[in-house]
Amino acid sequence: MNKDKRTAIYSTLRERMPSPTTELEYANPFELLIAVILSAQATDISVNKATAKLYPVANTPEAILELGVAGLTPYIRTIGLFNSKARNIIKTCGILIEKHGSEVPRSREELEALPGVGRKTANVILNTAFGEPTIAVDTHIFRVSNRTGIARGKTPLEVEKRLVRLTPDEFKKDAHHWLILHGRYVCKARKPLCGECPIVEWCEYKTKELP
Repeated sequence: MNKDKRTAIYSTLRERMPSPTTELEYANPFELLIAVILSAQATDISVNKATAKLYPVANTPEAILELGVAGLTPYIRTIGLFNSKARNIIKTCGILIEKHGSEVPRSREELEALPGVGRKTANVILNTAFGEPTIAVDTHIFRVSNRTGIARGKTPLEVEKRLVRLTPDEFKKDAHHWLILHGRYVCKARKPLCGECPIVEWCEYKTKELP
């Protein structure tokens, strides 16, 4: 795919979603961090339901640490892998208090050192909380990037690196949100809504190449 096609795709998505953002509900970087940790292999809807009950009770590292694993677990029991996520969140809260003054760090290295935080989660925090031009590649973005041809790759990291390299600077800050929302609601895994797709004229999708 050439630069003109990419520019046309991103320009069209920008026209439809001028101010895209995550569907996770949060009020500050810490709440976003916890929500993103919880969102691994879970839907944003399920996470929002859990945090809607948790955050009025505990929405700081100190308050969640005080809950402990046993106190946190009932709030997140409906989310997949809740036991390991509860342990990681408690450990993360302790590190934030001890090493970062209870603030969410703004560097990738420090974020990825937190339990339960990998490259994708770090990218989401850097982009959504701090406005960095990072692109987190989840299953939706991986599919859309390969299917459309905007940035093909065999692994999420390969796709991420190509997206960062090939996405024009003016679109980098919002590319993550445009692509994930497009994948979630239009370019679906099993039945993509090609007839309703606003970027179909530039898409290089072919059924036999469906990721």
